[in-house]
Amino acid sequence: MEPVKIGLLGLGTVGGGTYTVLQRNAEEIARRAGRGIIVSHASIRNRARIEALGLRDVRLSEDPFAVVDDPEIEVVVELLGGSDPALALILRALENGKHVVTANKELIAKHGNEIFAAAQREGVMVAFEAAVAGGIPIIKSIREGLAGNEIRWVAGIINGTANFILTEMRDHGRDFADVLAEAQRLGYAEADPSFDVDGIDAAHKLTILAAIAFGIPLHFDDVYMEGISGMTREDIGYAEQLGYRIKHLAIARRSDGSVELRVHPTLVPERRLIAHVDGVMNAVQVQADALGPNLYYGAGAGAEPTASAVVADLVDVVRTLTSDPDNRVPHLAFKPDQLFDRPILPMEEVETAYYLRLQAVDRPGVMAQVSRIMGDLDISMEAILQKEPGPGETTVPLIMLTRSVRERQINEAIRQFRDLDAIVGEVQRIRVENLG
Repeated sequence: MEPVKIGLLGLGTVGGGTYTVLQRNAEEIARRAGRGIIVSHASIRNRARIEALGLRDVRLSEDPFAVVDDPEIEVVVELLGGSDPALALILRALENGKHVVTANKELIAKHGNEIFAAAQREGVMVAFEAAVAGGIPIIKSIREGLAGNEIRWVAGIINGTANFILTEMRDHGRDFADVLAEAQRLGYAEADPSFDVDGIDAAHKLTILAAIAFGIPLHFDDVYMEGISGMTREDIGYAEQLGYRIKHLAIARRSDGSVELRVHPTLVPERRLIAHVDGVMNAVQVQADALGPNLYYGAGAGAEPTASAVVADLVDVVRTLTSDPDNRVPHLAFKPDQLFDRPILPMEEVETAYYLRLQAVDRPGVMAQVSRIMGDLDISMEAILQKEPGPGETTVPLIMLTRSVRERQINEAIRQFRDLDAIVGEVQRIRVENLG
């Protein structure tokens, strides 16, 4: 059979990796797909990439719309990132009857409902494995490998930059700002690192995972986000004394007819495998009713790891080019008419355990005041660390680990702590997940 001609939008890190993998593994890919897959037309802004990638027999255009309008192209691979012009390009490709493969998590999280509806109307596929956790096949695993299970919760370390920062802070006792600057020097973090350290990138990916896991529409605007800039090496040390490690987790959980969607720093027991995922690596843990807990680990970014997922999607698309559109694997795991919208649980109603650190004046009766507040709000304690003051110090850190409680109770406790003249500075609050 004739090879399938694809159009590649973007020849940056991931686009270049995709071209390289398609060239290097062409024979193996054709054996798996049943046909060859060749890059026929590509959009490019940086002409220096032509020589660097050794582009051969590829038509090049500066205008990406020329690629999606090319009648020879059967599959468009969008690797530009962001929503503009990616959304317009993908919608044009779908209107032209072309299948789409994308690694664009922001686009899918924010506009996926619109994109999938358009694809459904046109009878074409949109594949997006590379949008979550780089080369880890987590979307395929949940959507297909766990199709016989009810997914109860998903928890992931899905931003390598944040994980690198927290790992360095723990292993070397460094401050957040110092490690962030190094991450920027190494190319792990952008000049504006907010997408990574504020949890926005992880929230994009969590939105997609939740939709596939629970059969709900994409709900990016309802994800609770909290970044890691408030983490201190002291808190990381206290967490370890209590038997925990701090990770920036993205969590989606069924909750009595609702769904929890949240990204925040989290204490995870050291005995859990996911607590030992370090550096820039990613991992996703899934709790399924039949299989039980299962963990997926690997490179969450990079040219060839992400290209691995892009090419896998291309193989899937090529395999199904002649199949009945109604019998393909659904975009969000469930048939479109079987997606049920569920309310997203407000953060104040979420139940979990908490780590609290207070800076208390070193005098009698302070612990009694704190205990009274906790008791009045029906908050039970799991553990307490009370440090001795150093020479000349008049305040001491008081560290508490609570049992599971609603967030609104903790919010009220923190409000009352701030009213005590014996508590100085801000109260540090980090959520705890046992992931059992």
